[in-house]
Amino acid sequence: MEKINVYGLDGEKKGLIDKPEIFNFKPRKDIIQKAIEIHQSKKKQIQGRDRRAGLRNTAEGWGTGHGMSRAPRLKGSGYMTARNVGRVPFAKGGRRAHPIKSEKKIIKKMNKKTYELSIISAISASGNVLWVQKRGHKIQNIPEIPLVVDDKIQTIKKTEQIYSILCDLGFNEELIKNKKGKKIRAGKGKKRGRKYKRKKGILIVIKDDFGIVKSSRNIPGTEIINIEDLSIDKLAPGGVAGRLIIWAQSAFNELKNKFEVLI
Repeated sequence: MEKINVYGLDGEKKGLIDKPEIFNFKPRKDIIQKAIEIHQSKKKQIQGRDRRAGLRNTAEGWGTGHGMSRAPRLKGSGYMTARNVGRVPFAKGGRRAHPIKSEKKIIKKMNKKTYELSIISAISASGNVLWVQKRGHKIQNIPEIPLVVDDKIQTIKKTEQIYSILCDLGFNEELIKNKKGKKIRAGKGKKRGRKYKRKKGILIVIKDDFGIVKSSRNIPGTEIINIEDLSIDKLAPGGVAGRLIIWAQSAFNELKNKFEVLI
């Protein structure tokens, strides 16, 4: 079995570890994109329209013999919109012909084994240099991909310390890129609580949290996830595989038990 290095918090080699077979699996781009589409469908908010929308008026058809179309018209006189057509879909302020219904099923489904295959594909892509580079990550100074780090990283409780460790491991350029990657969103989303768009950077996969979650949450683009909570949304944001991942040694060992049975 192929071996890879385990790195200490100072960026120096510490030992060797078996590389799981999951990284030899050929990534399936189509399955990853399908899984992302299904994952995103669960985040959508159900929409619907009031059943009486456009019907709260006095419009009524006049029938024939008036030299006018038989469309329903608003009752009354002496005001600007009197006798205007109302209620019907082609009238201003009328009902919609086919309104959005809250009963519509917008959550899509996927077979469990296919979803697990998408997770395996995304993990495999994260261990391939070409996939990681194609996603736009800066990996020139990173010693190895996949990168496995000593479990002591899980005990870091200060943001300053974790930032320094990431720089020692060669992530300096990636951190600068993510900090500069904050952009103002185009469109109406600016008015709806999502003014800024931020780049996705490093993903740190851990097995136990001894303080690293709090210490890393203020570093732009950096995310922390437990090996038990791995999702396609974190491994391949936006359906693009090849995310830059740092594996804690215990989490990396867990890959063999968790996924290799499925390959």
